[in-house]
Amino acid sequence: MSYIEVPGGRVWYKITGEQHDATPLLCLHGGPGFTHNYLEALEALADRRPVIFYDQLGCGNSDRPGDPSLWTVDRFVEELAQVRAALGLDELHLFGSSWGGMLAMQYVLDRGPALRSLTLCGSPASMPRWVADCAELLALQPADVQATISEHEASGFTACPEYQAAILGFYREHVCRLDPWPAGLERSFAQAGYDVYNTMNGPSEFAVTGTLKTWDVMDRLGEIYVPTLLVGGRYDECRPSQLAEMRRRIPGSRLEIIEEASHLCFAEQPAEFMTLVNDFLS
Repeated sequence: MSYIEVPGGRVWYKITGEQHDATPLLCLHGGPGFTHNYLEALEALADRRPVIFYDQLGCGNSDRPGDPSLWTVDRFVEELAQVRAALGLDELHLFGSSWGGMLAMQYVLDRGPALRSLTLCGSPASMPRWVADCAELLALQPADVQATISEHEASGFTACPEYQAAILGFYREHVCRLDPWPAGLERSFAQAGYDVYNTMNGPSEFAVTGTLKTWDVMDRLGEIYVPTLLVGGRYDECRPSQLAEMRRRIPGSRLEIIEEASHLCFAEQPAEFMTLVNDFLS
């Protein structure tokens, strides 16, 4: 296995398509703490360029130091900078899924790095808006499901199987609409760093109680001058309306909404997704 030293430990990485001379694509997974595995569909992009994945600290194949003080946006930004430096990625396309796109935006805003492009997939610029949007989507779930969810969250019993069963319907509509779910997604759930996730996010996709609850860079998006593609699914929990607002604020950016897809649109509609990303990166 291949590892890079970062603040707090070592992170695992892999490179596919190493034979190509084209500018590499570095992929940032979501969560936080959700592993690279669910992004495996993106390996299809490696027929034209190197595609690089890494598990952020605290999950997957990377070290799990068990120190809650490490789970900050600033440390993950520094981790990304050190991964890039260690791999010698002077030229780079950057891809972020969900939290990975939030991390990418913070990296661009804080560090002003040289990038060929930025692709943000189902990534919000405002967690308060994400929470409000998810509340609207949750209100469309059956009344008994809503009641089970709210009762368990109020009692702090979110690890209960009853709560986990209740949130599954939301996940199947707004996270991944494939049946069965891809093996890579299942592996991400199995190998996730739930201490990272619970510290920064909270117990579920829509119950954001962690340190990211107030994270919001919407008013700073005008500072992003990297060529940017925003992409999401029609039924994405990161709703098209938020992505449209981001497109208006990021100069020269482009927005693509994939029909019959949700948060994992790259897995749900891979042919359409890879075509539009390849066109953009070219």
